[in-house]
Amino acid sequence: MSIHQDDKTLLATYRDPATKEKGFTCIIQKYQERLYWHIRRLVLDHDDANDVLQNVFVKVWKNLEGFREDAQLYTWLYKIATNECLTFLEKQKKNNSVSLSDVETGLSNTLKADAQFDPNKLEWKLQKAILALPEKQRIVFNLRYYDEMPYEEMSRVLDTSEGALKASYHHAVKKIEEFIRNT
Repeated sequence: MSIHQDDKTLLATYRDPATKEKGFTCIIQKYQERLYWHIRRLVLDHDDANDVLQNVFVKVWKNLEGFREDAQLYTWLYKIATNECLTFLEKQKKNNSVSLSDVETGLSNTLKADAQFDPNKLEWKLQKAILALPEKQRIVFNLRYYDEMPYEEMSRVLDTSEGALKASYHHAVKKIEEFIRNT
């Protein structure tokens, strides 16, 4: 069994009681890196990203039996990962009794604390600009820009119309361009 097999084969392996764990392991191996980077771009901290990713795979394990395959496995996994990120950020906000802007400031400080941080490099300016976006625009931008997710799939992940997603992405790009131009 290889992680390079298509999702239908991996799911069939998972659904066979004799190979269930092996199938699940292959699903994890196939998607963990992509999901990790999706999560990391939203929560920033490596340890937090690992914790959220672990929660994602616990939820996947508990709910994979009921996966009906009316969406791609990849889309379903991203939806769980995105929701876990939002839950994590919301808990962080509540635990600290702070506003969302304070959470975003904390994320920005996490970015600045990175040993590689150089505020003059374009990649760091881009990261700071992305952090300045409202949460929904940040998620849409990350899914489209980094993950190259089509709007149709993104619509399933975020339960939002394609038109609204295109508008969010457009506004995000404009804000990022303005941020980079003015810093």
